[in-house]
Amino acid sequence: MALRFGLRDIALFERPVRFARPFRFGAVTVEATPQLLVRVEIETEGGARFVGAAAELMVPKWFDKRPQLSPEQTVADLRRSLAIARELYLAHEGFDTAFALHAACIGAQLSACAQEDIPPLAAAYGPAELDKALLDAVLRAAGIDFFSGMAENVAGIDTRLTPDLSDAEVAAFLAARKPLARVAVRHTVGLDDRIEGQGGVADISENAGARYFKLKLSGDPDADTSRLRRIGRELAPLPYDYMVTLDANEQYAELPALHLLADRVETDNSLRPIAAKLLYIEQPMPRDLTRQSPLGGLAARDFIIDEADDSYEAFPAARQLGYRGVSSKSCKGLYKSVLNAARAAKWNAEGGRFFVTGEDLTCQPGLALQQDLALGAWLGLQHVERNGHHYVDGFGETPEREAAAFAAAHPDLYRSSPDRVHLAIHEGDLLTTSLSVPGFASSVHPDWASLSPVQQTTPRLSKEHFA
Repeated sequence: MALRFGLRDIALFERPVRFARPFRFGAVTVEATPQLLVRVEIETEGGARFVGAAAELMVPKWFDKRPQLSPEQTVADLRRSLAIARELYLAHEGFDTAFALHAACIGAQLSACAQEDIPPLAAAYGPAELDKALLDAVLRAAGIDFFSGMAENVAGIDTRLTPDLSDAEVAAFLAARKPLARVAVRHTVGLDDRIEGQGGVADISENAGARYFKLKLSGDPDADTSRLRRIGRELAPLPYDYMVTLDANEQYAELPALHLLADRVETDNSLRPIAAKLLYIEQPMPRDLTRQSPLGGLAARDFIIDEADDSYEAFPAARQLGYRGVSSKSCKGLYKSVLNAARAAKWNAEGGRFFVTGEDLTCQPGLALQQDLALGAWLGLQHVERNGHHYVDGFGETPEREAAAFAAAHPDLYRSSPDRVHLAIHEGDLLTTSLSVPGFASSVHPDWASLSPVQQTTPRLSKEHFA
């Protein structure tokens, strides 16, 4: 049964995160970025108050890749997205469900952000983070864990944003989920990451025994072909089976270049260690070009959208263009992930072959990782990209006492060394048993006293700019 509440407070915090190694994807290299932490307070109709929390990195130049913007400007726009969402959510009066609050505000959020030249993907970041924290509070108020709460639809998810689905279809989808006890890690190989030898893609000390690999592409068919050959030579001797995915992060701006790479993967014998293990190709073209470009003959392969998944209409539109899949990312909105998965289930029941994948850009150990992992396990995703733990040393700048609290509460997910708490990967898998606690996949909240308020931002462009 859906729980109704009144929203009483939203507080936004951040802490710096330094990367242990550079992470290059597309045209950007990230070495440090702030982590957002959200604290909300709700009041139930019975007068009880509960606190919920969420966390996520504010990654530069992913939500908005326009070349005229600096990395700092794109992070500032994420902060602005959060500020706008906070104002809209707090202005919503009375008692309502978590999903109803999201549905009531998302249109105004997109419109207000558009007035400040913030594109839809960045605009959705604010509501996505508030929604996670609110769901945490609602689950705590109900005294149930995420998996049970989703089956019972405690958030009140309905089809007002997805008229192509029926409420009965959504209810059946929610009730049918069987969360996974183990989710395999898909190891990300960034464009600057070592390929051969010690510290390379096949080094177990580097990949933690991963059986799945996500390989970044540059958008240059020749460079990508050469790099994939090198990676294939390293992966082929692994003493166990492996699978790969490719991610271009919008770098293939010309269809002929994409066709050339796809043809080489299909026909070049030196790429067989990659081609024979390839699951799908992720977001090859820029998001705007994606919407204008049917895949045509390329649709025989499995392609998914990621950056182009910036609205509730995006997945059905991509389906018409030949795409078979869409990524689930908490930073894009957990309700959109759920409803897109319900769509895939419906289309598959009608004879299709569609799927949702687990991709990770912004998850660090602690709240962000646990909440996104729980979402993926509940959706039944057998493997998820995890790169947060790979590029940041343990819990990064998180105070030791906070990291230790997460490790004590979730011992199947973390391992402690004398100086750090790190993610625990068990034969290439993450375990989800300890996520079954009241709240959204965590019995621990951040050390609020150690955090700084999110930096105040002003519109990068005034509304008069668009007059």
